[in-house]
Formats: sequence, C-alpha cells, structure tokens
Amino acid sequence: MKLSLIALAAIVIILVVTVPVVFTFYIAGSDCKRDDFFFGVTFGAKSSSDAKVLIDKVKDYTNLLLVDSYDVSLNETTLTDICTYAVGAKLNVLPYFDFILYNVTSNVGSFYNSSTWEEYGINPFHVNWLNDAQDRWGSQFLGVYYMDEPGGNQVDRGYWGGNNVSRSGASIRTFENVSDYSDAANRYVSGINRTRSMQILKNTSYPNGLTRAIPVFTSDYALYWFDNKAGYDTVFAQINASTTVGRKAQQIALCRGSANAQNKTWGVILTWTTDNSPYLASGADMLADMKMAYDAGAKYVVVFNYPQINVYGALNEEHFAAMREFWNYAQANKNRIEAQADTVFVLPQDYGWGMRTPEDKIWGLWPADNSSAIIWDKMNTLIGKYGFKLDIVYDDPKFSSSAKYSTVHFWNSTIG
Repeated sequence: MKLSLIALAAIVIILVVTVPVVFTFYIAGSDCKRDDFFFGVTFGAKSSSDAKVLIDKVKDYTNLLLVDSYDVSLNETTLTDICTYAVGAKLNVLPYFDFILYNVTSNVGSFYNSSTWEEYGINPFHVNWLNDAQDRWGSQFLGVYYMDEPGGNQVDRGYWGGNNVSRSGASIRTFENVSDYSDAANRYVSGINRTRSMQILKNTSYPNGLTRAIPVFTSDYALYWFDNKAGYDTVFAQINASTTVGRKAQQIALCRGSANAQNKTWGVILTWTTDNSPYLASGADMLADMKMAYDAGAKYVVVFNYPQINVYGALNEEHFAAMREFWNYAQANKNRIEAQADTVFVLPQDYGWGMRTPEDKIWGLWPADNSSAIIWDKMNTLIGKYGFKLDIVYDDPKFSSSAKYSTVHFWNSTIG
C-alpha cells in the first residue's frame, strides 16, 4: 500500500496515551449468507473530480469506495465532497487516516503543542467530521481505515509504526530491551491500542472524542491475529496475483482464522503484482483472485488502484471487465452459505513470525528459531491437504480453537 508523507507521519509516534486496555472476546457464530458483501476499489489521487470519474465508472458493479489518499485525508472539503458523491452513487465509503487529527490545548513535552497543526497548515477537523459522518451517511459510512500494514511494518522494520525515528529525531524505544515473544506481543497490542487515534475511534469516554465508536479497518500481510487483538475490527489480507496458491491460502487462513476466533470480520485487498507499470495483475488473474477470496468467505474484496497512470488510476478496461464479471458472480451466489474452514492449525502463543519464508523474522526482532522450520513444514503439509478449508490461529487462553473446528492440529503435535 502507498506510504504516507514522512514529515507528518512521524507525528503518529507521539499520539500515544497511557490508558487501561480492556478486550472482550467471543467465539465466532454460525455460518451466514452473503447478503452484506462489499466489493470495491481504492481511490489514491488528490482531487474530487478524479474521484468522481472513477465512481461514475464503477458504480454499477461495485458497492464500496475506499478513499485511500493521504492528501485527501487532510482536506475536509475534498473528503466530504468525495464521500457525498460516492454515497449518492449508492456506494459505501471507507476513508483512510494515518492518524486522527485533534485539537490540543496543552503542551506535550517540549516538542508538541497547540500550534503544531498551524505550522503544517492543517485544520484538525477529524473528530467533528467523523461524528457528523455517522449521521450524514448512516450505514453507508462503514468506518475508518486507520494506518496501514502495522504487522508488516513490525516484522520488516521492528516497529509497527514503520518509522523508527520520532519527530524530535530520537529513536523509537517501544521495543527496547524486549525480553521475549510474549513481551513483544504485549507491546505490539497495547502500543497500537493506546495510540490516541485508536482511542478516539474506539473509546467513547475519551476526552473530546467521538459520541459513538467507529469500526476500524486496515490491511496487512502479517500478524493479523495481533492486529485484531490491538483493536482492529476488520483486517484485509493483502493478496498478490504473482504469488503461489499456497501462499494465498496461507494468508487467508491466518486472516480468516483470526477473525473467526475473535469475532471480527475480514477481507482481501488485491495489491500490486509489480513495483512498476502496469503494477496490477491482468484482468484474468484479478478475476481468479476475486472469486477465490469470495469463495473463501471474505466479507470484503477490494482492488488497490494506484498510481494515477490514466484517468481512472491504475485500472484499465481489462480490469473493469473483470470487476463487472466478478460482481455478477457474487450477485448470482449471494444466497450461498459462506465458506468455512473445518480444520485449524494452532501456532504457539505470541509467536509473531512473518511466515513468508522459513527464515522470516519473529516480531522483526529475532531470527527464525528452532520451531520455525517445524511450523513451516507442518503448515505447508496442511495447506496442501486442506487448501482453503484450513484456518490458522494462535494458542491463546482467551480463545477456544477447538470449539469451532472438527479437526485441530497443534504445531507441536504429529500430523499424519
């Protein structure tokens, strides 16, 4: 996904408060029909006129617009105009914010005070805007996409915020002297949950915050379980058309398994295939991945549409044809019962391993350990046997893995 502007993104480091963190956990309910399925695209450009061109193009075969633009997230007029137009076109809207702007009436240390937004020429409009959005657009306002790839940042950079240096130039010390995997897990979960932005979105008792809590979304490619524990209601698994079917099954198993165990929702976002033009997969490959995600039970399927290489973004007529065909497929099958995994693979508690290769890092802080190769082999054996009917969860006393699945495999047990 697209990175935020570095100068302003650094501010998120200091938007942290120390508050009690309380989680309520449930076991996922029974299967349900696909009446509330969401399919759409992201908008990553800067102007409402560009957004309207894209909305007009896709409104007949999508029902979701993710306003994934850092520039738009800081411009109240443009953000409101885009969302209003999308809702008028019968689309649901999901705006992206790297952090929630808020009014500050007192100094925070020696480096942050009430004049900071003025220095950047920014109006801290987010709290009032979000309160109004729930009344203005009702159920078509789905929530907030907050930050991006926290788990991926953690395993690749050793810090979920992505930027390891604070606004004052000091090194981020969140994971300094971390003792073990459980310590890292606790710091990750509490660190994200205690950000001022997450607290504003989720905690209605937060001073000068929201009158109603708002569902919080993100997308990721690692640590979905811990994203959900940190407060995210919905996580999109990032699927790349150039990766193997086994890798896609693994990502869905991790994301869906976390959602099922923690009573959350999940989806898939189709990301870049290459780092340069044309960026996106072919229409045929895109269609196959969209159907795969839908058949696996995803509540959301989103196409990442960036950069602006034509009037619509990165999408072309081949992609639009695939999207239309997928929409027809989803509509024709919306009364089908959601796909559910009947087998689960249980990982060690707090084992924040990236799981992309046998040598991937654990929490971005430690190299793969003696358990990594064992888990890797057993996981791939199970994926080969069960495919998209496998979920992957963590051994966690707050959740019951066996209650939902007919077959349970633990990472340290024999797999026949």
